[in-house]
Amino acid sequence: MSFRSTEAWVNPQAISDTSTTKKVPVGTVVRAEDKDSTALGVGEFIYALGVASTAVGSVCTIDEAGVTALATEDAKGRIGVAMSANVASQYGWYQISGKGHALVLTGFADNGVCYLTSTAGSVDDTDVAGDLVEGMMGRSAISGGKAYVELNRPYVDDTADD
Repeated sequence: MSFRSTEAWVNPQAISDTSTTKKVPVGTVVRAEDKDSTALGVGEFIYALGVASTAVGSVCTIDEAGVTALATEDAKGRIGVAMSANVASQYGWYQISGKGHALVLTGFADNGVCYLTSTAGSVDDTDVAGDLVEGMMGRSAISGGKAYVELNRPYVDDTADD
């Protein structure tokens, strides 16, 4: 996958890159299109500060200051999917809308509803009260530890969904 910004201004940091220096203001949202594949199309991405152990596809919470944490059960906040191994003290992009790849647990099924788990940075389709990821839906079966997901500015609020 090779997302390229579709903004009218030049984006100084590729969507799949991580940087030790801040290239745009934290919280900046851009639209980008996957130029290598029609499977992913256009998505939106937010610029944020990384956290240790982040891998490509990690599901993260993003706070109001643009600081990320690997999402885990009972988390609260906006959700984004890491586009790079954007570890602590580095800056990178997190997908917040469109079709992308996220880390999922064994047995994840196509068209599954996404829930946070005790495995930091991954989602699953097993119903866990309070851990429904609103605005995130599975769009393929698991392959190589990841699955396609559809994102529409996802968030979690630790409220029971039953």
